[in-house]
Amino acid sequence: MKPDHFERLQALVASRTGMRLTRTRMHLADHRLGPVARREGFASVDDLLAALWTRPVASLGWAVIEAMLNLETWFLRERAAFEVLQRELLPALGCARKGARLKLLSAGCATGQEAFSMAIVCAEAGVDVEITGLDLSHAGLERARSGVYTAFEIQRGLSAARMLAHFDKSGDTWRARPELRSRISFVRENLLDPPETRQSFDVVFCCHVLSEVEPARRTAVLEGLEARLVGDGCLFLDAEERIEGDTLAFRPVAGRRGLYVKAPSSARRAA
Repeated sequence: MKPDHFERLQALVASRTGMRLTRTRMHLADHRLGPVARREGFASVDDLLAALWTRPVASLGWAVIEAMLNLETWFLRERAAFEVLQRELLPALGCARKGARLKLLSAGCATGQEAFSMAIVCAEAGVDVEITGLDLSHAGLERARSGVYTAFEIQRGLSAARMLAHFDKSGDTWRARPELRSRISFVRENLLDPPETRQSFDVVFCCHVLSEVEPARRTAVLEGLEARLVGDGCLFLDAEERIEGDTLAFRPVAGRRGLYVKAPSSARRAA
């Protein structure tokens, strides 16, 4: 890929998704865009990008952007966060909501493993939940909606007991059981945009997302997450993520790495 094409690709991806595409990913970009170029009838990735810059087409632009999205994920990826959710938050929220159905969000759900992990721990806790998974990738959401995973994917994070309890084997793949799939809906949405619905959530997981976002755009993502949370809701980031200095919307929970609640001023605005 020509350096000038990669620079314009960086700008395109950042403007539409906020994602930071560093120069170390130039080879990865070439690899991922190869199938898009062939599918669209171009001889090379450079020809594909040259055509896009000359005559921008929305559908082609999004095909290029989606090819660059990171869909890497696995079940129970942030294990400590799921333990806190199951052992502490679900019982506390159940009491606070007086048995009402809890609403959970997986923001940047990729191929769905995070959302299904949420459904698993909620089912095991006997808590009635409604889970929404959001992502920009059509391909990722299609996989997530199917609830079908390879043996490698299903064993990446799940114990044999959980695998057998919540998934059915079908040939060489495993599919989430209907009672698990029925708890989750998957929606295509851009986390940079204001929420399209006024639905509020009790718990939001947004793990391994902010680290992919340009620093200047992280505040917009965090403000969108704040708008989606109820006043006493909780936000989980991955354990290595820090948001101090990015926004005053959240404050960390002492002793629980990656767990945040709304700052008092944000909670008052939500109320």
